[in-house]
Amino acid sequence: MNLKKMLLLFGLVLMLTVALPLCAQTGCTDLPEDPTLMLALVGGAGALAASVWRSRNRKL
Repeated sequence: MNLKKMLLLFGLVLMLTVALPLCAQTGCTDLPEDPTLMLALVGGAGALAASVWRSRNRKL
């Protein structure tokens, strides 16, 4: 594995590690902040994936 793939994998594992305990036990329905937090984490993962994809396309 090259460095970029390792960093991407580490970032995804880190996001999942942070996101899973933050979800309420009843499916994120008790607290209004939990769905917002999950949306922010998914958006961050999307931004990370987009930046990795753009940097890959520049090298081609």
